Amino acid sequence: MIYFDAAATTPVRPEVLAALAPLYTTDFGNPSSTHSAGETAARALDYARRTAAEVLGCRPGDIVFTSGGTEADNLAVKGLALAAPQGRHIVSSAVEHPAVLESLAYLARHHGFRITLLPVDSDGRVDPAEAAAALTHETTLCTVMTANNEVGTVQPVGEIAQACRDRGIPFHTDAVQAAGWLPLSVEGTGIDAMSISGHKLGAPKGCGLLYVRGVLPLEPLLHGGGQERGRRSGTENVAGAVAVATALALADRERDAVAERARGLRDYLIGAVLDQVPGAVLTGHRTERLPGHASFCFPGTSGEAVLLEAERAGVLCSSGSACAAGSDEPSPVLTAMGVDRATAQSAVRLTFGPSVRENEITMAARALVTAVRRVRELQPNTPS
Repeated sequence: MIYFDAAATTPVRPEVLAALAPLYTTDFGNPSSTHSAGETAARALDYARRTAAEVLGCRPGDIVFTSGGTEADNLAVKGLALAAPQGRHIVSSAVEHPAVLESLAYLARHHGFRITLLPVDSDGRVDPAEAAAALTHETTLCTVMTANNEVGTVQPVGEIAQACRDRGIPFHTDAVQAAGWLPLSVEGTGIDAMSISGHKLGAPKGCGLLYVRGVLPLEPLLHGGGQERGRRSGTENVAGAVAVATALALADRERDAVAERARGLRDYLIGAVLDQVPGAVLTGHRTERLPGHASFCFPGTSGEAVLLEAERAGVLCSSGSACAAGSDEPSPVLTAMGVDRATAQSAVRLTFGPSVRENEITMAARALVTAVRRVRELQPNTPS
């Protein structure tokens, strides 16, 4: 069985397992304790903070360790908005992860915030000029993801962040899918906050981090003992912090070579599917997309049926975001891109990690082509 659902989760890297193993066994102390076991744990936590900060080009104190990308998004969006001294307006995009969109809905419902969701073009990209035009003197926050989890499109966050900086408006980006594939240094970018999830990078599930520029006020979601400089109370998950920081550093070190190789394999996969499947539609931008991401719609078919056929052929992939699994509704991302309901329900996504082999790409393309053909044999009115 070949795994092509890396956007949903990835296996834990051996180097990460080796780094966190002592923190579950011999070095298990509470970093707030003043005895030697606590001091050992505190040093490990400090190492994780410095390691992550080096990759992100920020100060160690700007790192807040979280339980994952969802908590990091919630803390950034709610925390920055609620702590802002003035304004009740937030600018975002229509294709954000549910962790951002639901946080925005919460702020609108319970705190009276006005939300502007920027439209996207047929490739899923936000127009930086439209983003800049949406900013007003009442804007509290702007949040636009770095790269989309469903269609792989990379957003022009640099331009949007700069427009926000010019107006003194905090800018947050969800970089969960971008980590390991794109440069993440925030130095000189205008990015004030960034969310990262460990399990997309080769760390275990349940760990992540939020970079937030130190001078910005941040209202905590969790209240208690005041850990993480008062921004996230609760005994720190030292092993999780070390895991996400180690995985982030490893991925950043390998990024250039890995991304270049992956782009070639991605383009082969996309070309093979588009050439061999009549009517196939690539979703997302053709070139401004994540290196390990290929997504399609196969009009006239059911995406779920294609997935089942692909799995029978030995390839595991998905129909889109794992966070919306079980929903019968078409993808809001594809809907925002102008894809009609029936076509959106034929979506299939193949995402792979840095260790993918060339023969696996070939096998995945062949399996997907065969899967669509078999589904269409049962639906004679579809393209063939």
